[in-house]
Amino acid sequence: MATRRWVLLVAGFALTLPTLSTRAIHAQVFVVGEKTATADISTAFKPTSIPLPTDKISERGRRELVRNLEAEQGFAHRAIPIGVISLQANGDLSPSPEKYRQMVYQKGQSAAPGDRIVITALTFKGNEIVLDLNGGPYAKHRFLSHIQLNDAPVAATNPERPTGSRISLVFPNEIPEISAPEVKALLEPVIDFGVKTSEQAYADTLSPRLRDAIAAHEVLVGMNHRMVLAALGAPENKVREQQSGDPNGARYEEWIYGHAPQTVKFVRFVGDRVTVVEIAALGKPVEIHDKNELDGSELPTNTREIAMGDHVPGKDGEDPAPSSKPPSLRLPGEKEPPNAQGKVQYPDDKDKDKRIDRQPIPATPGSPADTSSQDIPSTQPAVPGADQQISPVTSPTTTTTQPQINRRQQGP
Repeated sequence: MATRRWVLLVAGFALTLPTLSTRAIHAQVFVVGEKTATADISTAFKPTSIPLPTDKISERGRRELVRNLEAEQGFAHRAIPIGVISLQANGDLSPSPEKYRQMVYQKGQSAAPGDRIVITALTFKGNEIVLDLNGGPYAKHRFLSHIQLNDAPVAATNPERPTGSRISLVFPNEIPEISAPEVKALLEPVIDFGVKTSEQAYADTLSPRLRDAIAAHEVLVGMNHRMVLAALGAPENKVREQQSGDPNGARYEEWIYGHAPQTVKFVRFVGDRVTVVEIAALGKPVEIHDKNELDGSELPTNTREIAMGDHVPGKDGEDPAPSSKPPSLRLPGEKEPPNAQGKVQYPDDKDKDKRIDRQPIPATPGSPADTSSQDIPSTQPAVPGADQQISPVTSPTTTTTQPQINRRQQGP
């Protein structure tokens, strides 16, 4: 009878369990749709109004755009999806707002509003300037990844998923002779390039002549490394050699920009200053600039900014030469006590009086440290005029040492 009741109880609980679990699951699950996930995405758009040149872009203009726009950093004005979007010059942005939100929902965001983005590649295609942001929306792979030998791929595939995007700046007819600041102004509804880079902020601190040279991407003899980086960027190659091949001569470093048949620039540094600039253009003689083109007032001085915790010379009556002071554990600005002597003070020995009354521990009898056994008087008389040398000798029958007298006559 008890067994039958137990079976009925278990069966009733089994019938009730699905109902309880279903109610608990329905109480904890909520559904997020496309409208809910993209409700905060702003699609407000205001077209630009930038006057465009009428001339077709030249090869030099293309190189200038690549040089001035690649690796440029900006901030996203809106949520940028992973994929390709198209922006008409002084026109609208495609896809439409509804499809734009759908694109963000399905593929994800490459950059949220306010995130930093970088132009990683720039290409020209018909009447479009194609800019890849944060690596682009497509994974970089080689053609060898499509070849297999014995069902094994020749080249390893990249498992990383691309997280970048691509913007195609489309012009009405053809790409005009446009400059990098004008391209940035056309991209203003999507990307803000108003933030200065470190090179631009450094160039603003220089003299007007140096600012103009850096803006024109020119290198003057006398510039330092940081000025050259602001003007031309990082070099493609570097060479370090000794002048005239002398192993004991001064070393120099040469930065090389460009490669044939383009214009190649060789910038030579000795220390932190440019000493020689060589410009090799196709079909023209090599231009060599080896004379200083800067005045002494245009060169920045070597300064160091005093940071928190550094010693400020001459402040609060302190010694202007802190290096002459011994090291101390006091805080900066802490005054010395009146009885300070500049030496290490050890604590007083409280057990000094007790150690005076203590007797030393006696040495073990018969050991070399036992001096009492060496004071035994000798029974043999000393010979006058003889050089006596006493050496301890151990007796075979006793454990004590006895002195042995060796007599050595001095002279006949």
